[in-house]
Amino acid sequence: MSEGCVRVAVRIRPLLPKEVLHDHRVCVRVVPGTGQVMVGEDRLFTFDNAFGPSVSQDEVYESCVQSLVERLVDGENATVFCYGQTGSGKTYTLGRRSREGGIIDHAAQDLFLYLAEKRKESDVVDVTVKVSYIEVYREELRDLLQLQTTHKELRIREDERGNTGNQLFLPLHIF
Repeated sequence: MSEGCVRVAVRIRPLLPKEVLHDHRVCVRVVPGTGQVMVGEDRLFTFDNAFGPSVSQDEVYESCVQSLVERLVDGENATVFCYGQTGSGKTYTLGRRSREGGIIDHAAQDLFLYLAEKRKESDVVDVTVKVSYIEVYREELRDLLQLQTTHKELRIREDERGNTGNQLFLPLHIF
């Protein structure tokens, strides 16, 4: 597909143990050497990247997110948006339950490494990193950085310049 502002990747997760136990079979596969996924025997869908069940977390990160983190350090905004039905593997890919670490773990490590390199190269005195980690579940917005387990209604507002002044940003200072 094209090199644009928005890129779309799809990842096919392996069957879960209970799916194997019930003799379920994979009906989706990546067409090798393409960004295409085949559903059944004849339905093709094209994406910027397509990953099969055996692809590592490192490969997904390096192919889809690492360049975003590099550009982020140069002052661009970046967003990684994971979408899919419950049980499709979003949480695994993001890294909350992966022993390899996922996109979030890799991005955080690289971000602070790149910032340290940038600081050595220039006279950058202070850097502010703002992070939000949200989930939309059953039409409710959840702040996943909030330590409290009780539901809290979050509102996102945008000013006339497109800036959000919401409760989801966590400022961190690098010295």
